[in-house]
Amino acid sequence: MPRTTPRVAMVTGGLNGIGHAIACALASDGTRVAVGARRGDDPEVQAMARDTIAGDAFVRALDVRNETSVETFCCAAEEACGPIDILVNAAGVTLHQALTGHSLGDWRTVIDTNLTGPFLTMKALMPGMINRRWGRIVNIASTAARTAVADHPAYCASKSGLLGLSRAAALEGAPRGVNCVTVSPTWVETEMLRDSAAVMARQSGRDIDAEIADLARANPQNRLVQPEEIAALVAFLCSDAAPAMTMEDISVNAGAHW
Repeated sequence: MPRTTPRVAMVTGGLNGIGHAIACALASDGTRVAVGARRGDDPEVQAMARDTIAGDAFVRALDVRNETSVETFCCAAEEACGPIDILVNAAGVTLHQALTGHSLGDWRTVIDTNLTGPFLTMKALMPGMINRRWGRIVNIASTAARTAVADHPAYCASKSGLLGLSRAAALEGAPRGVNCVTVSPTWVETEMLRDSAAVMARQSGRDIDAEIADLARANPQNRLVQPEEIAALVAFLCSDAAPAMTMEDISVNAGAHW
């Protein structure tokens, strides 16, 4: 029987960068989108999301590091939009520091956001997906999960852990119609990239744009990946057209093997 209601997607970190592009792509495909972000309770932010994502976008505050916040958001989103069929974990942070420069607090901030956060959202939503025997989970990882990037030790560790967590979830969901994959981009043109480039510029005494240009030249395509490219891939993975795409890590690397 054809569906009479749209599917519902939850996108963490959906107010900027890759997450925002993904929320827009899913909404354009007819999916009802629930966006969680720390600024989600700001009326101006909510209005912006309705203007740029969809008029019926559900936007609320979410701290993915906090189990109560995750559970509260999921309950509110499902009450407003219906059962959540699709989960995209796009919220992420990094700190440009050497391993010896990481405080324990900095380490926990990155690990809790990038790894514990997806664990908490999957834990909250997978039971419903399994019961309905359909679900799509896409976790935004990084090429740094496999090859590492200097001065981002917590980020590399968190994204490597996310690969393992996603594979375990894929095995759990596979017999029950629930897919779980990771998408691992190289440098994407986002505010996170600019923040890292700003740190590198302060260390080198160079211009930020010069640092960004070097990052773009570090792959064979000599360019930065755009958020919309990641979003288009994620939208496909979340569709009925990708029933066998699970337990995979898809590298979006512009030709680079790092």
